[in-house]
Amino acid sequence: MAATLALVGFVSARAETIYLTAARMVDPASGKVIGAPAVVIRDDRVIAVGPAASLPAPADARRIDLAGETILPGLIDMHTHITSRPDESGYQGLAFSVPAQAISGVANAGKTLQAGFTTLRNVGAAGYADVALRDSINKGETIGPRLFVSGPLIGATGGHCDHNLLPFSYHDVSDGVADGPDAIRHKVREVHKYGADLIKLCATGGVLSKGDSVGAQQLTYEEMKAAVDEAHMLGLKVAAHAHGTSGINDALRAGVDTIEHASLADDESFALAKAKGAVFDMDIYNDDFILSQGAKMGMLPESLAKERSIGRLQRETFRRAVQAGVTMTFGTDAGVYPHGDNARQFAKMVQWGMTPMQAVQAATTTAAKALGPLGADLGSIAPGKCADIIAVDGDPMSDITQLERVKFVMKAGVVYRQDGKAVIQ
Repeated sequence: MAATLALVGFVSARAETIYLTAARMVDPASGKVIGAPAVVIRDDRVIAVGPAASLPAPADARRIDLAGETILPGLIDMHTHITSRPDESGYQGLAFSVPAQAISGVANAGKTLQAGFTTLRNVGAAGYADVALRDSINKGETIGPRLFVSGPLIGATGGHCDHNLLPFSYHDVSDGVADGPDAIRHKVREVHKYGADLIKLCATGGVLSKGDSVGAQQLTYEEMKAAVDEAHMLGLKVAAHAHGTSGINDALRAGVDTIEHASLADDESFALAKAKGAVFDMDIYNDDFILSQGAKMGMLPESLAKERSIGRLQRETFRRAVQAGVTMTFGTDAGVYPHGDNARQFAKMVQWGMTPMQAVQAATTTAAKALGPLGADLGSIAPGKCADIIAVDGDPMSDITQLERVKFVMKAGVVYRQDGKAVIQ
């Protein structure tokens, strides 16, 4: 199947008008479910949306009737590691070369698109493998979601973003290590030079890194402020990996755009995020996978212990952040769990305090807005927007787990999945 699907990118450039109908449409922009919609698509854009009864099909249109199905905008995952795999965790990752990661990224991208995610924000990849994958997808030689990528993660020596598995004699240092405001500023410029769309900082320790405390702050306020100032001057947004309270709050004071994980955010964090217009991306599904499958995947015992200490707290923080009115987008940390299972997080978001509509908005309109100019054409089914449309059986507002069983996927006007199967158009 993979060899056949590789042809899709090369045959998708032809001009075409499509008239698409369905049983209903979830419109996250209005927060409503609309019955019997019709969508007119020309090339890669939506040109008209309305009730099928009053929006006739253009004479030259190819018809797609998704009878009994619900259409939604293509989904956006704001926190992925598209070139990573959970079975290359811990010491096994030492044998996972950058070329191997790039090849895995091709397979992971295809799985994720088939799952209904038409856009990803990738927040960390070694050797600029995610930049290469983005460019390959954009050229049409690889099938996958639209990618916005950070390249290497930027962080402190010995921190979450460094390579900490080998002894001193190997002098193994990650691509993004920098210490002090001037070095951090230089690293932001370097990452921008080599093609990143955004900057990813590691403000605190993490679960899957060796030798650090998950909540301990690792970058100073001054270092993060230098990174943010430089990135914003270059027109790039900044995401900060931050589990611990002090790291979250200093990152927010420094002006980062999104907080990743936000596990131990407190009331001050919520107030800062709202005042600064920052967004939380909280990966509250993957705790299940880490604790049930992590040992089999080679995750370090200390990592499993850290996850046991913080997973439940993160979910409780998620509930409090929703209640406090913090802007939340959909970010899963895909790559820690298998790619293509991204939609499993929707049920957790509903379980921990969101309505089904809020959860869908987090992965569509809210995520598109958080992307800034990069997301201007994404996140809704509306005239002028990219024709990114998915469909599921039934009504996901009644059963959010329907989003785990996507039947139809269109990205930029090209159909990649129909009737629950991968297709060529």
